[in-house]
Amino acid sequence: MDQKTGYSLKITTLKLRKLTDFQLEFNFHSAQDQYHLFYQSFTSTQLGFLHQSIPWDDLVFSFGLKEYKKGPDCMFSPKGKLALMFLKSYTRFSDEELIENLNGNYDYQFFCGVIIDPLNRITNFKIVSQIRCELSLLLKVEDCQEVLAKHWMPYLKNKDSMTCDATCYESFIRYPTDVKLLWESVEWSYALLKDLSKQSHQSLIRTKYVKWSRRNTSYSKLRRKPKQKRRSMTRGLLRLLTKITDQIDLLIKTGRDLSISILSRQRLSTIQILLGQQSKWFYDEEKPKDRIVSIDKPYIRPIVRGKEIKKVEFGAKVHNFQIDGISFIDRISFDNFNEGKRLIPTIFKAQKLTKTKMKLVGADGIYATNANRTFVSKNNIRTDFKPKGRPAKDEKQRKQLRQMITKERASRMEGSFGTEKQYYGLDKIKARTEKTEILCLFFGIHTANAVRIGKRIAKKKMQQAA
Repeated sequence: MDQKTGYSLKITTLKLRKLTDFQLEFNFHSAQDQYHLFYQSFTSTQLGFLHQSIPWDDLVFSFGLKEYKKGPDCMFSPKGKLALMFLKSYTRFSDEELIENLNGNYDYQFFCGVIIDPLNRITNFKIVSQIRCELSLLLKVEDCQEVLAKHWMPYLKNKDSMTCDATCYESFIRYPTDVKLLWESVEWSYALLKDLSKQSHQSLIRTKYVKWSRRNTSYSKLRRKPKQKRRSMTRGLLRLLTKITDQIDLLIKTGRDLSISILSRQRLSTIQILLGQQSKWFYDEEKPKDRIVSIDKPYIRPIVRGKEIKKVEFGAKVHNFQIDGISFIDRISFDNFNEGKRLIPTIFKAQKLTKTKMKLVGADGIYATNANRTFVSKNNIRTDFKPKGRPAKDEKQRKQLRQMITKERASRMEGSFGTEKQYYGLDKIKARTEKTEILCLFFGIHTANAVRIGKRIAKKKMQQAA
Protein backbone atom coordinates (compact mmCIF):
# COMPACT_ATOMS: atom_id res chain seq x y z
CA MET A 1 0.00 0.00 0.00
CA ASP A 2 1.38 3.39 -1.01
CA GLN A 3 1.22 5.89 1.86
CA LYS A 4 0.87 8.95 -0.41
CA THR A 5 -1.88 7.70 -2.71
CA GLY A 6 -3.55 5.06 -0.53
CA TYR A 7 -3.71 2.63 -3.44
CA SER A 8 -1.91 -0.62 -4.02
CA LEU A 9 1.18 -0.53 -6.18
CA LYS A 10 -0.27 -3.33 -8.26
CA ILE A 11 -2.97 -1.07 -9.68
CA THR A 12 -0.68 1.91 -10.34
CA THR A 13 2.07 -0.08 -12.08
CA LEU A 14 -0.15 -2.04 -14.46
CA LYS A 15 -0.42 -0.44 -17.91
CA LEU A 16 -3.78 -1.93 -18.90
CA ARG A 17 -6.51 -3.94 -17.22
CA LYS A 18 -9.95 -4.97 -18.35
CA LEU A 19 -12.76 -3.01 -16.73
CA THR A 20 -14.70 -6.22 -16.07
CA ASP A 21 -11.82 -7.65 -13.99
CA PHE A 22 -11.96 -5.01 -11.26
CA GLN A 23 -15.32 -3.27 -11.50
CA LEU A 24 -15.84 -3.45 -7.75
CA GLU A 25 -12.51 -1.88 -6.80
CA PHE A 26 -12.21 0.79 -9.52
CA ASN A 27 -13.78 4.18 -8.73
CA PHE A 28 -13.90 7.00 -11.28
CA HIS A 29 -14.17 9.59 -8.49
CA SER A 30 -10.77 8.52 -7.18
CA ALA A 31 -9.20 10.69 -9.92
CA GLN A 32 -9.47 13.70 -7.64
CA ASP A 33 -7.58 11.82 -4.90
CA GLN A 34 -4.84 10.93 -7.38
CA TYR A 35 -4.59 14.46 -8.76
CA HIS A 36 -0.79 14.67 -8.55
CA LEU A 37 -0.37 11.31 -10.32
CA PHE A 38 -2.62 12.38 -13.20
CA TYR A 39 -0.87 15.75 -13.44
CA GLN A 40 2.58 14.15 -13.43
CA SER A 41 1.46 11.89 -16.26
CA PHE A 42 0.16 14.97 -18.15
CA THR A 43 3.47 16.85 -17.89
CA SER A 44 5.32 14.00 -19.62
CA THR A 45 3.06 14.03 -22.69
CA GLN A 46 3.44 16.10 -25.86
CA LEU A 47 0.49 18.21 -24.72
CA GLY A 48 2.25 18.78 -21.40
CA PHE A 49 5.42 20.00 -23.09
CA LEU A 50 3.25 22.24 -25.29
CA HIS A 51 1.80 23.68 -22.08
CA GLN A 52 5.31 24.34 -20.72
CA SER A 53 6.39 26.13 -23.89
CA ILE A 54 3.83 28.96 -23.51
CA PRO A 55 4.39 31.95 -21.15
CA TRP A 56 0.82 32.03 -19.85
CA ASP A 57 0.98 34.92 -17.40
CA ASP A 58 2.76 37.28 -19.80
CA LEU A 59 0.45 36.28 -22.64
CA VAL A 60 -2.64 36.94 -20.50
CA PHE A 61 -1.23 40.38 -19.64
CA SER A 62 -0.55 41.20 -23.32
CA PHE A 63 -4.18 40.31 -24.18
CA GLY A 64 -5.40 42.44 -21.27
CA LEU A 65 -7.59 39.65 -19.87
CA LYS A 66 -8.86 39.98 -16.31
CA GLU A 67 -11.13 38.08 -13.97
CA TYR A 68 -14.58 39.68 -13.79
CA LYS A 69 -15.43 40.65 -10.21
CA LYS A 70 -19.09 41.38 -10.92
CA GLY A 71 -21.62 38.87 -12.14
CA PRO A 72 -21.33 35.05 -12.17
CA ASP A 73 -17.88 33.46 -12.31
CA CYS A 74 -16.68 32.52 -15.79
CA MET A 75 -16.19 28.82 -16.42
CA PHE A 76 -12.66 29.45 -17.76
CA SER A 77 -10.00 31.69 -16.25
CA PRO A 78 -8.12 34.17 -18.51
CA LYS A 79 -5.37 31.58 -18.85
CA GLY A 80 -7.96 28.89 -19.60
CA LYS A 81 -9.48 30.97 -22.41
CA LEU A 82 -6.12 31.21 -24.18
CA ALA A 83 -5.44 27.52 -23.53
CA LEU A 84 -8.78 26.60 -25.12
CA MET A 85 -7.77 28.40 -28.33
CA PHE A 86 -4.38 26.67 -28.41
CA LEU A 87 -6.10 23.34 -27.78
CA LYS A 88 -8.57 23.92 -30.62
CA SER A 89 -5.73 24.56 -33.08
CA TYR A 90 -3.80 21.57 -31.72
CA THR A 91 -6.70 19.10 -32.00
CA ARG A 92 -8.52 20.60 -35.04
CA PHE A 93 -11.83 19.75 -33.36
CA SER A 94 -15.03 21.64 -34.03
CA ASP A 95 -16.43 23.64 -31.12
CA GLU A 96 -18.84 20.86 -30.21
CA GLU A 97 -16.19 18.13 -30.49
CA LEU A 98 -13.76 20.19 -28.42
CA ILE A 99 -16.18 20.54 -25.48
CA GLU A 100 -17.19 16.88 -25.76
CA ASN A 101 -13.57 15.72 -25.54
CA LEU A 102 -12.75 18.26 -22.84
CA ASN A 103 -15.46 16.75 -20.62
CA GLY A 104 -13.86 13.31 -20.64
CA ASN A 105 -10.13 13.93 -21.11
CA TYR A 106 -8.11 14.83 -18.00
CA ASP A 107 -5.08 15.94 -20.07
CA TYR A 108 -7.25 18.50 -21.88
CA GLN A 109 -8.65 19.66 -18.55
CA PHE A 110 -5.17 20.12 -17.05
CA PHE A 111 -4.15 22.04 -20.17
CA CYS A 112 -7.10 24.44 -19.78
CA GLY A 113 -6.78 24.66 -15.99
CA VAL A 114 -10.20 23.19 -15.14
CA ILE A 115 -11.50 20.05 -13.43
CA ILE A 116 -14.94 19.07 -14.72
CA ASP A 117 -17.25 17.03 -12.53
CA PRO A 118 -18.34 13.92 -14.49
CA LEU A 119 -21.89 14.46 -13.20
CA ASN A 120 -21.97 18.14 -14.28
CA ARG A 121 -20.41 18.26 -17.72
CA ILE A 122 -20.22 21.33 -19.94
CA THR A 123 -23.16 21.24 -22.35
CA ASN A 124 -22.94 24.70 -23.92
CA PHE A 125 -20.41 24.29 -26.74
CA LYS A 126 -21.09 27.87 -27.88
CA ILE A 127 -18.82 29.05 -25.08
CA VAL A 128 -15.89 28.40 -27.45
CA SER A 129 -17.33 30.85 -29.97
CA GLN A 130 -17.96 33.42 -27.25
CA ILE A 131 -14.35 33.18 -26.04
CA ARG A 132 -13.07 33.42 -29.61
CA CYS A 133 -15.07 36.60 -30.24
CA GLU A 134 -13.85 38.10 -26.96
CA LEU A 135 -10.19 37.38 -27.70
CA SER A 136 -10.44 38.61 -31.30
CA LEU A 137 -11.26 42.11 -30.04
CA LEU A 138 -8.23 42.11 -27.71
CA LEU A 139 -5.57 40.55 -29.94
CA LYS A 140 -2.48 42.66 -30.72
CA VAL A 141 -0.35 40.46 -32.92
CA GLU A 142 2.99 42.24 -32.49
CA ASP A 143 2.72 42.56 -28.70
CA CYS A 144 1.79 38.90 -28.26
CA GLN A 145 4.57 37.80 -30.60
CA GLU A 146 7.14 39.71 -28.56
CA VAL A 147 6.00 37.87 -25.43
CA LEU A 148 6.27 34.48 -27.15
CA ALA A 149 9.62 35.29 -28.77
CA LYS A 150 11.12 36.40 -25.45
CA HIS A 151 10.16 33.08 -23.87
CA TRP A 152 11.39 31.00 -26.84
CA MET A 153 14.76 32.71 -27.39
CA PRO A 154 16.77 30.30 -25.14
CA TYR A 155 15.68 27.42 -27.39
CA LEU A 156 16.64 29.11 -30.69
CA LYS A 157 19.96 28.76 -32.50
CA ASN A 158 21.39 30.77 -35.40
CA LYS A 159 19.50 33.89 -34.39
CA ASP A 160 21.47 35.91 -36.95
CA SER A 161 19.86 34.12 -39.92
CA MET A 162 16.26 34.20 -41.16
CA THR A 163 14.09 33.24 -44.11
CA CYS A 164 10.90 34.95 -45.26
CA ASP A 165 8.05 34.20 -47.62
CA ALA A 166 4.34 34.84 -48.11
CA THR A 167 1.41 32.48 -48.43
CA CYS A 168 -2.38 32.62 -48.58
CA TYR A 169 -4.43 30.98 -45.83
CA GLU A 170 -7.75 30.37 -47.57
CA SER A 171 -11.15 31.04 -46.07
CA PHE A 172 -13.96 28.51 -46.09
CA ILE A 173 -16.01 29.82 -49.01
CA ARG A 174 -17.11 28.19 -52.24
CA TYR A 175 -15.50 29.29 -55.47
CA PRO A 176 -17.26 32.55 -56.41
CA THR A 177 -18.62 33.18 -59.88
CA ASP A 178 -20.76 36.10 -61.05
CA VAL A 179 -23.88 33.94 -61.38
CA LYS A 180 -23.41 32.34 -57.93
CA LEU A 181 -22.91 35.69 -56.22
CA LEU A 182 -25.88 37.30 -57.96
CA TRP A 183 -28.20 34.38 -57.20
CA GLU A 184 -27.17 34.32 -53.50
CA SER A 185 -27.91 38.05 -53.37
CA VAL A 186 -31.28 37.63 -55.11
CA GLU A 187 -32.28 34.74 -52.82
CA TRP A 188 -31.43 36.62 -49.62
CA SER A 189 -32.90 39.95 -50.81
CA TYR A 190 -36.16 38.30 -51.85
CA ALA A 191 -36.55 36.73 -48.39
CA LEU A 192 -35.97 40.16 -46.81
CA LEU A 193 -38.48 41.75 -49.19
CA LYS A 194 -41.15 39.21 -48.19
CA ASP A 195 -40.52 39.91 -44.51
CA LEU A 196 -40.65 43.71 -44.91
CA SER A 197 -43.82 43.52 -47.04
CA LYS A 198 -45.48 41.44 -44.34
CA GLN A 199 -44.42 43.89 -41.61
CA SER A 200 -45.72 46.91 -43.58
CA HIS A 201 -48.99 45.07 -44.46
CA GLN A 202 -48.42 45.52 -48.19
CA SER A 203 -48.79 42.95 -50.94
CA LEU A 204 -45.60 41.54 -52.38
CA ILE A 205 -44.68 43.09 -55.73
CA ARG A 206 -44.70 40.87 -58.80
CA THR A 207 -41.27 39.55 -59.73
CA LYS A 208 -39.98 36.73 -61.87
CA TYR A 209 -38.23 35.12 -58.90
CA VAL A 210 -39.76 31.64 -59.46
CA LYS A 211 -38.84 31.69 -63.15
CA TRP A 212 -35.22 32.65 -62.47
CA SER A 213 -35.02 30.15 -59.63
CA ARG A 214 -35.83 27.37 -62.09
CA ARG A 215 -33.42 28.75 -64.68
CA ASN A 216 -30.66 28.96 -62.08
CA THR A 217 -31.24 25.31 -61.12
CA SER A 218 -31.03 24.24 -64.76
CA TYR A 219 -27.95 26.40 -65.34
CA SER A 220 -26.12 25.02 -62.29
CA LYS A 221 -26.62 21.44 -63.54
CA LEU A 222 -24.81 22.15 -66.81
CA ARG A 223 -21.36 20.63 -66.98
CA ARG A 224 -20.21 23.29 -69.44
CA LYS A 225 -21.51 26.84 -69.13
CA PRO A 226 -21.52 28.46 -72.61
CA LYS A 227 -20.75 32.16 -72.73
CA GLN A 228 -24.13 33.01 -74.23
CA LYS A 229 -26.06 31.31 -71.41
CA ARG A 230 -23.76 32.78 -68.78
CA ARG A 231 -24.34 36.31 -70.06
CA SER A 232 -28.09 35.70 -70.31
CA MET A 233 -28.22 34.50 -66.68
CA THR A 234 -26.10 37.40 -65.47
CA ARG A 235 -28.24 39.99 -67.29
CA GLY A 236 -31.49 38.56 -65.94
CA LEU A 237 -30.22 38.31 -62.35
CA LEU A 238 -28.90 41.87 -62.46
CA ARG A 239 -32.30 43.18 -63.51
CA LEU A 240 -34.12 41.07 -60.90
CA LEU A 241 -31.76 42.10 -58.09
CA THR A 242 -32.09 45.78 -59.06
CA LYS A 243 -35.89 45.55 -58.90
CA ILE A 244 -35.85 43.82 -55.50
CA THR A 245 -33.31 46.17 -53.87
CA ASP A 246 -35.17 49.25 -55.16
CA GLN A 247 -38.39 47.96 -53.60
CA ILE A 248 -36.59 47.23 -50.30
CA ASP A 249 -35.24 50.80 -50.23
CA LEU A 250 -38.75 52.15 -50.89
CA LEU A 251 -40.22 50.09 -48.04
CA ILE A 252 -37.50 51.20 -45.62
CA LYS A 253 -38.03 54.89 -46.49
CA THR A 254 -41.82 54.78 -46.25
CA GLY A 255 -42.12 52.27 -43.37
CA ARG A 256 -41.85 53.47 -39.77
CA ASP A 257 -42.04 50.42 -37.53
CA LEU A 258 -39.99 48.02 -39.62
CA SER A 259 -37.59 45.86 -37.63
CA ILE A 260 -34.34 45.12 -39.45
CA SER A 261 -31.34 43.76 -37.59
CA ILE A 262 -27.91 45.35 -37.82
CA LEU A 263 -26.52 42.27 -39.56
CA SER A 264 -29.30 42.44 -42.17
CA ARG A 265 -28.58 46.11 -42.83
CA GLN A 266 -24.87 45.35 -43.24
CA ARG A 267 -25.55 42.51 -45.65
CA LEU A 268 -28.02 44.64 -47.62
CA SER A 269 -25.33 47.32 -47.95
CA THR A 270 -22.85 44.66 -49.14
CA ILE A 271 -25.35 43.41 -51.75
CA GLN A 272 -25.91 46.94 -53.05
CA ILE A 273 -22.14 47.44 -53.45
CA LEU A 274 -21.92 44.05 -55.17
CA LEU A 275 -24.75 45.03 -57.53
CA GLY A 276 -22.92 48.22 -58.51
CA GLN A 277 -19.67 46.32 -59.14
CA GLN A 278 -21.32 43.60 -61.21
CA SER A 279 -23.32 46.14 -63.25
CA LYS A 280 -20.19 48.11 -64.16
CA TRP A 281 -18.35 44.92 -65.00
CA PHE A 282 -21.18 43.56 -67.19
CA TYR A 283 -22.35 46.70 -69.00
CA ASP A 284 -19.26 48.93 -69.04
CA GLU A 285 -16.55 46.22 -68.77
CA GLU A 286 -15.01 48.29 -66.00
CA LYS A 287 -12.95 46.08 -63.66
CA PRO A 288 -14.11 46.78 -60.08
CA LYS A 289 -11.73 47.69 -57.26
CA ASP A 290 -11.98 45.86 -53.93
CA ARG A 291 -14.13 43.26 -55.61
CA ILE A 292 -16.59 41.47 -53.30
CA VAL A 293 -16.46 37.68 -53.67
CA SER A 294 -18.70 36.69 -50.74
CA ILE A 295 -21.76 38.40 -49.27
CA ASP A 296 -21.11 36.62 -45.95
CA LYS A 297 -17.46 37.76 -45.82
CA PRO A 298 -17.23 41.06 -47.71
CA TYR A 299 -13.63 41.60 -46.50
CA ILE A 300 -12.33 38.66 -48.58
CA ARG A 301 -10.52 39.60 -51.78
CA PRO A 302 -9.18 37.47 -54.66
CA ILE A 303 -5.43 36.90 -54.18
CA VAL A 304 -3.77 36.15 -57.53
CA ARG A 305 -0.87 33.78 -56.83
CA GLY A 306 -0.15 32.40 -60.30
CA LYS A 307 0.21 28.75 -59.24
CA GLU A 308 -0.50 25.85 -61.54
CA ILE A 309 -3.23 24.31 -59.39
CA LYS A 310 -4.72 27.50 -57.91
CA LYS A 311 -4.18 30.66 -59.88
CA VAL A 312 -6.47 32.62 -57.54
CA GLU A 313 -6.95 32.04 -53.81
CA PHE A 314 -9.49 33.61 -51.47
CA GLY A 315 -8.34 34.42 -47.96
CA ALA A 316 -5.72 36.27 -45.97
CA LYS A 317 -2.29 36.83 -47.44
CA VAL A 318 0.30 36.48 -44.67
CA HIS A 319 3.98 37.41 -44.84
CA ASN A 320 6.01 35.33 -42.36
CA PHE A 321 9.65 35.19 -41.36
CA GLN A 322 11.31 32.20 -39.74
CA ILE A 323 14.20 31.92 -37.30
CA ASP A 324 15.55 28.43 -36.59
CA GLY A 325 12.30 26.83 -37.74
CA ILE A 326 10.05 29.11 -35.65
CA SER A 327 7.68 31.29 -37.69
CA PHE A 328 6.57 34.81 -36.85
CA ILE A 329 3.96 36.97 -38.54
CA ASP A 330 5.15 40.11 -40.30
CA ARG A 331 1.94 41.23 -42.01
CA ILE A 332 -1.64 39.97 -42.41
CA SER A 333 -3.78 41.49 -45.14
CA PHE A 334 -6.93 40.45 -46.98
CA ASP A 335 -5.84 42.66 -49.88
CA ASN A 336 -3.07 41.57 -52.19
CA PHE A 337 0.36 43.16 -51.66
CA ASN A 338 3.88 42.79 -53.02
CA GLU A 339 5.92 40.85 -50.46
CA GLY A 340 9.14 42.01 -52.13
CA LYS A 341 8.70 45.39 -50.47
CA ARG A 342 8.50 43.78 -47.01
CA LEU A 343 12.11 42.55 -46.80
CA ILE A 344 13.66 45.58 -45.09
CA PRO A 345 10.87 46.02 -42.48
CA THR A 346 11.00 42.26 -41.82
CA ILE A 347 14.74 42.35 -41.14
CA PHE A 348 14.26 45.18 -38.63
CA LYS A 349 11.39 43.30 -36.97
CA ALA A 350 13.47 40.11 -36.69
CA GLN A 351 16.38 42.04 -35.18
CA LYS A 352 14.02 43.61 -32.65
CA LEU A 353 12.72 40.20 -31.55
CA THR A 354 16.09 38.46 -31.36
CA LYS A 355 18.26 41.44 -30.27
CA THR A 356 20.73 40.17 -32.86
CA LYS A 357 21.98 41.67 -36.13
CA MET A 358 20.99 39.63 -39.17
CA LYS A 359 23.83 38.13 -41.24
CA LEU A 360 21.98 35.63 -43.46
CA VAL A 361 18.61 36.15 -45.19
CA GLY A 362 16.83 33.64 -47.42
CA ALA A 363 14.16 34.85 -49.85
CA ASP A 364 12.96 33.97 -53.34
CA GLY A 365 13.42 35.96 -56.54
CA ILE A 366 10.61 38.46 -55.96
CA TYR A 367 12.63 40.03 -53.13
CA ALA A 368 15.71 40.63 -55.30
CA THR A 369 14.93 44.27 -56.13
CA ASN A 370 17.62 46.92 -56.49
CA ALA A 371 16.55 48.61 -53.23
CA ASN A 372 16.79 45.33 -51.30
CA ARG A 373 20.14 44.43 -52.90
CA THR A 374 21.54 47.83 -51.91
CA PHE A 375 20.30 47.45 -48.33
CA VAL A 376 21.75 43.97 -47.77
CA SER A 377 25.06 44.99 -49.35
CA LYS A 378 25.43 48.02 -47.08
CA ASN A 379 24.64 45.93 -43.99
CA ASN A 380 26.86 42.95 -44.99
CA ILE A 381 23.92 40.53 -45.13
CA ARG A 382 24.39 37.38 -47.22
CA THR A 383 21.40 36.28 -49.34
CA ASP A 384 20.54 33.67 -51.96
CA PHE A 385 19.77 36.31 -54.62
CA LYS A 386 21.14 35.59 -58.07
CA PRO A 387 24.16 37.89 -58.52
CA LYS A 388 24.34 40.61 -61.15
CA GLY A 389 27.34 41.53 -63.26
CA ARG A 390 30.68 39.71 -63.33
CA PRO A 391 31.27 36.77 -60.99
CA ALA A 392 33.34 37.45 -57.87
CA LYS A 393 36.65 35.77 -57.07
CA ASP A 394 35.09 33.52 -54.43
CA GLU A 395 32.05 32.72 -56.58
CA LYS A 396 32.18 28.97 -55.79
CA GLN A 397 31.91 29.58 -52.06
CA ARG A 398 29.14 32.12 -52.55
CA LYS A 399 27.24 29.70 -54.78
CA GLN A 400 27.46 26.97 -52.14
CA LEU A 401 26.19 29.40 -49.50
CA ARG A 402 23.28 30.47 -51.75
CA GLN A 403 22.34 26.83 -52.30
CA MET A 404 22.36 26.16 -48.55
CA ILE A 405 20.16 29.21 -47.87
CA THR A 406 17.74 28.25 -50.68
CA LYS A 407 17.50 24.69 -49.38
CA GLU A 408 16.73 25.95 -45.87
CA ARG A 409 14.02 28.26 -47.16
CA ALA A 410 12.47 25.72 -49.52
CA SER A 411 12.40 22.89 -46.97
CA ARG A 412 11.70 24.46 -43.57
CA MET A 413 9.96 27.72 -44.48
CA GLU A 414 7.64 26.42 -47.18
CA GLY A 415 7.26 23.13 -45.34
CA SER A 416 5.97 24.98 -42.29
CA PHE A 417 3.16 26.47 -44.41
CA GLY A 418 1.99 22.99 -45.37
CA THR A 419 2.26 21.75 -41.78
CA GLU A 420 0.17 24.62 -40.41
CA LYS A 421 -2.50 24.15 -43.08
CA GLN A 422 -2.68 20.37 -42.82
CA TYR A 423 -2.34 19.81 -39.06
CA TYR A 424 -3.34 23.04 -37.31
CA GLY A 425 -6.62 24.00 -38.96
CA LEU A 426 -5.41 26.65 -41.42
CA ASP A 427 -6.32 24.89 -44.66
CA LYS A 428 -9.86 26.33 -44.81
CA ILE A 429 -10.51 28.77 -41.99
CA LYS A 430 -14.12 28.58 -40.79
CA ALA A 431 -14.41 32.02 -39.24
CA ARG A 432 -17.31 34.41 -39.74
CA THR A 433 -15.62 37.78 -39.21
CA GLU A 434 -12.33 39.38 -40.15
CA LYS A 435 -11.09 39.64 -36.56
CA THR A 436 -11.88 36.05 -35.64
CA GLU A 437 -10.14 34.88 -38.81
CA ILE A 438 -6.98 36.78 -37.80
CA LEU A 439 -7.25 35.20 -34.33
CA CYS A 440 -7.44 31.71 -35.87
CA LEU A 441 -4.37 32.50 -37.97
CA PHE A 442 -2.44 33.70 -34.92
CA PHE A 443 -3.21 30.64 -32.80
CA GLY A 444 -2.71 28.20 -35.67
CA ILE A 445 0.77 29.51 -36.53
CA HIS A 446 1.94 29.81 -32.93
CA THR A 447 0.49 26.46 -31.86
CA ALA A 448 2.73 24.88 -34.49
CA ASN A 449 5.65 26.90 -33.05
CA ALA A 450 4.80 25.87 -29.49
CA VAL A 451 4.79 22.19 -30.48
CA ARG A 452 8.31 22.56 -31.93
CA ILE A 453 9.52 24.40 -28.82
CA GLY A 454 7.87 21.76 -26.62
CA LYS A 455 9.85 19.02 -28.38
CA ARG A 456 13.06 20.97 -27.76
CA ILE A 457 12.16 21.35 -24.08
CA ALA A 458 11.53 17.58 -23.85
CA LYS A 459 14.86 16.83 -25.56
CA LYS A 460 16.72 19.19 -23.23
CA LYS A 461 15.20 17.56 -20.15
CA MET A 462 16.16 14.11 -21.41
CA GLN A 463 19.75 15.26 -21.92
CA GLN A 464 19.85 16.74 -18.43
CA ALA A 465 18.43 13.54 -16.94
CA ALA A 466 21.00 11.44 -18.78
